Amino acid sequence: MKNSLEKGSVRYIVFREQNTWYAVGLEFNIVESGTTPQEALLLLFEALEGYVETARKIKIRPHVLNQNPDMEYEQLWLHLHNQKQQLRIPQSNFAKKEIFTVGQFALA
Repeated sequence: MKNSLEKGSVRYIVFREQNTWYAVGLEFNIVESGTTPQEALLLLFEALEGYVETARKIKIRPHVLNQNPDMEYEQLWLHLHNQKQQLRIPQSNFAKKEIFTVGQFALA
């Protein structure tokens, strides 16, 4: 497990489907939505920070900070980073998403 109560990181993707922007925190399986990509990302960062704060307060086991991401988002992450995919998903599944940004949020 890479994330602990003390440190780690969460991968994120911000994309649009139709008229809604979504920000996804992969390792925590958190999805936030907004009318702009910035709003969705801000809401995601707030949710991630709250998630970690709560985990620390109740001293929860770190496995909740290292969840298996939803397969759709994991495949999108791999596609965006040009990594070899074990499961082949047609390019058309990604074409419907307008990507704003991807990155990693450090847990401090």
